Amino acid sequence: MEYKSFYRTQRNLAIAINQIVDDYWNEKMKEAEFIQCIRVIYANNTEKLVKNNQFTTVVQQQCGKRRLAVVEKILQIK
Repeated sequence: MEYKSFYRTQRNLAIAINQIVDDYWNEKMKEAEFIQCIRVIYANNTEKLVKNNQFTTVVQQQCGKRRLAVVEKILQIK
């Protein structure tokens, strides 16, 4: 499945992250592709995803703790 590299809003970004993580968990996506996809989205949408070394409030509310825990491990945000 193809995903965009750039997102207009935090909400659209959160929806995309949900789809990507769910596809990985449902074995529709290989691990290497999953990691690469998350890194590309982070590189192109950093200001919408992270502020003050934390995920933005909208992203936290839309994605939930479990999904963001996986994303955080990939990006190594502390």
